[in-house]
Amino acid sequence: MMKNRIQIVVIALAASVAMGCTAFERRSSSTGPSEAGNNSLLGSWTSSNLIPSPSTCTDFKWNVTEQTTTAAKGSFSASCAGDLKFTGAAEGTLASPTSISWRANGNATGPGLTSCVITLTGTATIGTDSITVPYQGDTCLGKVSGVETLKKN
Repeated sequence: MMKNRIQIVVIALAASVAMGCTAFERRSSSTGPSEAGNNSLLGSWTSSNLIPSPSTCTDFKWNVTEQTTTAAKGSFSASCAGDLKFTGAAEGTLASPTSISWRANGNATGPGLTSCVITLTGTATIGTDSITVPYQGDTCLGKVSGVETLKKN
């Protein structure tokens, strides 16, 4: 009888250990929004700088409303040199899990201007919780370039 109890305890202990081992699984963290899932870029992204210097744009706002495995697009706005308020659309193509080639087109208004066309382009780097956006482009008041860092709202 004692031998049977010892066997039962040993079997129960072995079963408990085996069940505990099956609960282990490998998990990895993603390095950027594009690796976190198909819809990881969806939502609002903004930069925090509010005052552009004479040849820059700032206060970027990109509201991503559509995303596929290779592209994302949505509305875009920024403030550019000369107090231009830029609104339009931006779209990007994922070049790699951490890189997106993008383009923004739209119109801007400013003091003494009814409307002018603005185009910005660049290749952004997607980070864990931000997108670093180097850009260059043309406005009706001249060329602009710089780097903005967008964070998801």
